[in-house]
Amino acid sequence: MTVRSNEDIVRGYVQAHAAHDFDTLSELRHPEWTAEWPQSGERVRGDANARAMIDHYPGSSLPNFNAGRIVGSEDRWVTTPMYTIQRVVGSGDFWWGDGTVSYPDGSTWSLAVLVQLRDGKIYRETDYFAAPFEAPAWRAPWVERMG
Repeated sequence: MTVRSNEDIVRGYVQAHAAHDFDTLSELRHPEWTAEWPQSGERVRGDANARAMIDHYPGSSLPNFNAGRIVGSEDRWVTTPMYTIQRVVGSGDFWWGDGTVSYPDGSTWSLAVLVQLRDGKIYRETDYFAAPFEAPAWRAPWVERMG
């Protein structure tokens, strides 16, 4: 059996979200998995509750997740004292990512996610959602417009 790095697990988790692959999400979640949404003050405890929410999502389509960056203890290359090059596989327990969520109503929100792993599974995630807003004119002399 091949042991997956935490980086592989996190990237697989993000891909499963984007593909609405709920079976893979379930496989990658720790038995004590939770998701926290600070803005609404909610916590989802357990994969069964996450699946039930999906099954009861209002309307006929689910939000689409578009991944941006994933950051954590990515693979590194090191040299031993004997000059042997070795790969150190991403293994940190804390990762974060950002991206966007496009909702069925046509709105697109920014998303930042902090993920914690335990025992080779996604243990806890904290999701921060932000609606777009118009930049105030007073800051224009000191900022660059993105996108």
